[in-house]
Amino acid sequence: MEYEIHVTDLPAVQREQQLLRAGDRVILSGTVYTSRDAAHKRITAAMREQGNDAVPFPLRDAVIYYAGPTAAPPGRPIGACGPTTSGRMDPYAPMLLDAGLIAMIGKGERSQAVCDAIIRNRAVYFCAVGGAGALAAAHITSCEVIAYDDLGCESVKRLTVDRFPLLVTIDSHGGNLFRDGRAAYAEAAE
Repeated sequence: MEYEIHVTDLPAVQREQQLLRAGDRVILSGTVYTSRDAAHKRITAAMREQGNDAVPFPLRDAVIYYAGPTAAPPGRPIGACGPTTSGRMDPYAPMLLDAGLIAMIGKGERSQAVCDAIIRNRAVYFCAVGGAGALAAAHITSCEVIAYDDLGCESVKRLTVDRFPLLVTIDSHGGNLFRDGRAAYAEAAE
C-alpha cells in the first residue's frame, strides 16, 4: 500500500487504526525532529533525572529522524540530510517509545528490544534511502536547531518535511522487512 500522511495524522493511522504494515510506502509531511546517538544519550539521561518534561521537544506522538544534516547552502534551509545507521540509537529507543514516540526514521536493522518496544507501543520504524542526502534535503522546507547546539550537526533540530518518501520497515504487528526479506530470499534460494 501507499499512504500520504501528515505527521499529526500518524497517531490515528498507526496507534488507533494500525494500518501501516512492513513494506508499505509512506509520503510523510509535517514536523520531525533530528536526533542521533549523542543527543539520545543526553535526552534519556535528562528523562531519568527530571522526567519526560526534560525532553527538548514534545515526545508524545513525535517522529525522530536519525540524521546529522550538513550546513545549508545559500538559499536552502538545510544541506544534505540522509539517514544514519539506526542501531546506534537502540540502547535509547525503547525508553523513548515507552514515553510516547510514534515513529523513527533511519536506515538499517533494529535490535529485538526495539522491535518489541515498537509492537508494545503500536509505533513504526521507517527507512529512508541511504546515500541520498541531497534527495532527502529536497523534501525539507525548514530547519531550526532547538537543543544541544554544541553538538554541531548532531544537535536536535526541528524539521518541516514535505512529501518525504519512506518505507515502513518494522510495523506494530511484528512485520519486519529485514527478517522477513531474508527468510523469503532463503526460501526462494532452496
